[in-house]
Amino acid sequence: MQIKWYIVDAEGQVLGRLATKVASVLRGKHQPTYTSYADGGFRVVVVNADKIVVTGKKQEQKMYYNHSGYPGGIKQKSYREMQAQHPERIIHHAVRGMLPHNRLGRKLAKKLRVYSGPDHPHQAQQPELLTIS
Repeated sequence: MQIKWYIVDAEGQVLGRLATKVASVLRGKHQPTYTSYADGGFRVVVVNADKIVVTGKKQEQKMYYNHSGYPGGIKQKSYREMQAQHPERIIHHAVRGMLPHNRLGRKLAKKLRVYSGPDHPHQAQQPELLTIS
């Protein structure tokens, strides 16, 4: 299996449209040899995660939740807080939700690398630019 790397620039991209395309590439749906139960051997690097945009009122209304497992242990962060503190988690969360919710999905989620700035340490893999229109 040949491992292929792609790089996506998230600057000015809409979150959902970007996440859909990235999830599709991670699964290998863009290839004629796509198999639903197999890993296609693709890796995706997303840069400029801090410059992603959302439409409508999501900037004020979208919330991210996590729970510690203890009673009363739910925590929430708004999109703005998440954008300020951990912009890469926004994209990772969106793509993760579009992957299968099983062992394969967990395996594919590890093959997504998200960076908030324009720099990334994957130049040696010679990633191919993936444009999202």
